Amino acid sequence: MTQSCELIFGIHAVFSALRNDSANVQELRVDRSRRDTRLRELRALALTLNITLLEVDAKLLDRQAPGQRHQGVIALYRAAPALDETALTALLKDIERPLLLALDGITDPHNLGAILRTTEAAGAHAIIVPKDRAAGINPTVRKIACGAAERLPFMQVTNLARTLRSLKDKGLWLIGMDEAAAPSLYELDLTRPLALIVGAEGTGLRRLTRELCDFIAQIPMAGAAQSLNVSVAAGVCLFEIRRQRQARPLV
Repeated sequence: MTQSCELIFGIHAVFSALRNDSANVQELRVDRSRRDTRLRELRALALTLNITLLEVDAKLLDRQAPGQRHQGVIALYRAAPALDETALTALLKDIERPLLLALDGITDPHNLGAILRTTEAAGAHAIIVPKDRAAGINPTVRKIACGAAERLPFMQVTNLARTLRSLKDKGLWLIGMDEAAAPSLYELDLTRPLALIVGAEGTGLRRLTRELCDFIAQIPMAGAAQSLNVSVAAGVCLFEIRRQRQARPLV
């Protein structure tokens, strides 16, 4: 598979790339005027890993990451392509009780970055997104994900509905989220193999996605708030699944 190069910016994102995938970090560019502790640690780690280290002017970093908080460091990174349906099938063969998160039309990279971080923390096995009209992994996503983008399997599929149907055939239950649904997520048995599906803010799940779901559930809300940011909602759902599974472990 071919690999393209991209820029990773920000201290946490660059540290993560060095620690988790140093073989694909081609070069580190650091603000020569910065001598604070974190950047000294980055320099030392890059030298230990035999990665080319360039001391550059801050203005160069500003031009290379326009409008972004690069925090004095940019890495040139050889990004691996996203995984596909074949990789998803291979992944599921080795997992006894899968937990997948499918994103139906999430286009905001900030939301995707936050979702990646939360999904990894909740112990889910992979994220599935459609190739078209959806956010993919980019430098902004990597920065917000704080390393999860390098560690969590990220599957881009040609046809989300077809992939969801295939998951059902493999024995996974599909649970979609909708704030107007009748049952509460907390009322469902979430210990079974499943894929949680969340839609875009405002539009929610698409019709075909909704029709494939075994259950449509909502997060019980208190107070005047009627909805949550999609990354927050995904986190609430994933950690409820984690809570139930810890209470009923596999034997």
